[in-house]
Amino acid sequence: MLLSSTFRKMADSKGNPKSFSNRRRAKRFQMFEALVSRLPRPIQILDVGGENSFWEKRGWAGIDDVQITLLNLFVQKKRSANITPIVGDATNLSEFADRSFDIVFSNSVIEHLFTFENQVRMAAEVRRVGKCFWVQTPNFWFPIEPHFLIPGWQWMPLSARVGLLRRWRCGWHGPCSDRDRASQLIREVRLMTAMELRSLFPTAKLIFERFGGMVKSWTVVDGFPACMNVS
Repeated sequence: MLLSSTFRKMADSKGNPKSFSNRRRAKRFQMFEALVSRLPRPIQILDVGGENSFWEKRGWAGIDDVQITLLNLFVQKKRSANITPIVGDATNLSEFADRSFDIVFSNSVIEHLFTFENQVRMAAEVRRVGKCFWVQTPNFWFPIEPHFLIPGWQWMPLSARVGLLRRWRCGWHGPCSDRDRASQLIREVRLMTAMELRSLFPTAKLIFERFGGMVKSWTVVDGFPACMNVS
């Protein structure tokens, strides 16, 4: 689909370092760095859903006084002395004690858990194991869905979305002729509203990231010394 292809070029955060998505992500990370700068070192970070490349691009690989644990569903190689990949489940961090990390960081992960119940579980674990946390996720009400890159995608009936995905490439997925697989890919993504995030992170500050006058994504932040000054 031509429109989806155009949005895909803008949203390419892996293949195009100058893409719109990467520029927005870099600006967002500057805010995170400003918050971290107020914390004493050394710092232990748990990145829920993280990958090596994210921290390497931002110059955090090899920093002596920051240790980063990457938790993901798939196996990753250890490429930096201060970054340790592990396999795990965002909804069950029982291998970690309460407040065992200075920061729990998560970028566009909580919307990939299929159900609100799973999102509740992840939020509870983030609050439990982190002294501070930074959790970013796209806005349900923003008109361009960021995974399938079709305007209004998240508001369409499931059957309509399955039909589209079976016939065309939609964003980063498809075409997927298998109906069950197409349905699974779609149901995996459950975008969240501000009200839902406030219910899951009741003490956190909710930061709005705007584009074109509309809120494109949310970030919930808590525990940092300067977080109340972030806007």
